Amino acid sequence: MRHKKWIALAAIAATAALQLQGIQAARAATVCNRYCDGRDPALSPGDRVPVSATLYGRTFKVHVNDTDAMIWATLDNGQPGDQVWLDRSFDGGRSWTGDSRLGDTTVPAGAAGWRTAMFNVDDWNTRGVGVLRACGKAGDRPELVCTPWARSNWNAADRRTAAATALMMRYDRNTGLFDTNGWWTGANALTALIETSRVTGMHSYDYAIATTYDKQINALQGQFRNDYLDDSGWWGLAWVAAYDRTGDSRYLNTARADADHMHAYWDTRCGGGIYWSTGRTVKNAIANSLYIQLNAALSLRIGGDTVYRGRAQAGWAWFQGSGMINSSNLVNDGLNLSTCRNNGDVTWTYNQGVLINALVQLNRLTGDSNALTVARRVADAATTSTYLNSNGILREPNEPDQCSGDGVTFKGAFIRGLGVLNAAVGRPYDAYLRRQADSAYAKDRNSFDAYGSHWAGPYVSTNHSCQHSVLDLLNAAP
Repeated sequence: MRHKKWIALAAIAATAALQLQGIQAARAATVCNRYCDGRDPALSPGDRVPVSATLYGRTFKVHVNDTDAMIWATLDNGQPGDQVWLDRSFDGGRSWTGDSRLGDTTVPAGAAGWRTAMFNVDDWNTRGVGVLRACGKAGDRPELVCTPWARSNWNAADRRTAAATALMMRYDRNTGLFDTNGWWTGANALTALIETSRVTGMHSYDYAIATTYDKQINALQGQFRNDYLDDSGWWGLAWVAAYDRTGDSRYLNTARADADHMHAYWDTRCGGGIYWSTGRTVKNAIANSLYIQLNAALSLRIGGDTVYRGRAQAGWAWFQGSGMINSSNLVNDGLNLSTCRNNGDVTWTYNQGVLINALVQLNRLTGDSNALTVARRVADAATTSTYLNSNGILREPNEPDQCSGDGVTFKGAFIRGLGVLNAAVGRPYDAYLRRQADSAYAKDRNSFDAYGSHWAGPYVSTNHSCQHSVLDLLNAAP
């Protein structure tokens, strides 16, 4: 039996190896956009060198043809027998199996340098968003070196579009979500992308809207609902943004389904409010701020509506009397359900930003000037708080060095709300937003405009949550 088991395992391994070879061959297949891989660099109308690396006196460079969105590599100050090639990655440099050693070439006799052919950065036919790097080695030594990753300025001509393109490197076209398949953080990432499309007019990634919707509409409880009411709120707002961008009524219908799901968990405990989850154990600021914002947004888009308008107004009346806005005009995390009082928990940045956004939407809907007044008070407190702004740069409480966990998405939601308020009241926060954006761009960015968790620097890592947060910032900043 043991012998038969190992024979079976060997057969499975052999089959898997053949499948992997097929996958690698498919990934290494020639990419054709305006031109196909393998084009002569002499035909490039431009030559930009964004990154380089050295090894034993040799210099390896990436050369970018921005006009045709192609890249080639060179080796200078070398010897015959030295090698140079390109690696290409379609997931932001996390993997490149099957697209490694592209154009691998050896310095010929009598030469001190050489170059590869040009290869495409992106695969437009499969919507692959790419980066490349130059790698090489000395002919007489085993060590190799690679440059940082780089790309063309196709869909990356300015800060916003470059950050959006780096975010799309983390988009999984099979699931319609982003790396790690983050659920509610994916809703925020999609919202940021939709806003970039609106602000810049770049429609290249609008396909993510329908892809995400079609891939995930039946997930969990369907219609982007699950056991966490704040998750449903995030997705509902993403689909409101998608409706605004496309005019497709199915997105608005799903946003309504999300709002109705949230409303089912409103009760009179502590005077009102919805719970954080279907377990009915927590009433907190984030779920209720999202509830106000989503209902107000829906009412603004549904002719003759009174239902969502009433829910938004009731949500704010309850929230304002709940005590969750503390004496410093910052929003704490939630209520102590034993006392129905402010629990004194952390003033996370997203609690400030989502309430601000909600109050701007409520003001647009009803003309309630007090809503805008409170939004200004919270915004002023949040932007001047030394607890939330270390040396003038926003920093989430307990901000991690690595892009992981829920908290690295919080700053994006805060800045999104602040940006909405800023536009609504004459842009008094321009200087604050510009300061954040300039700091992140200068200190928290890698060679292809991926961003980490610390807007004050240094850059340490990235994921879709850190990336969308900076995209939200760049969308809001002047």
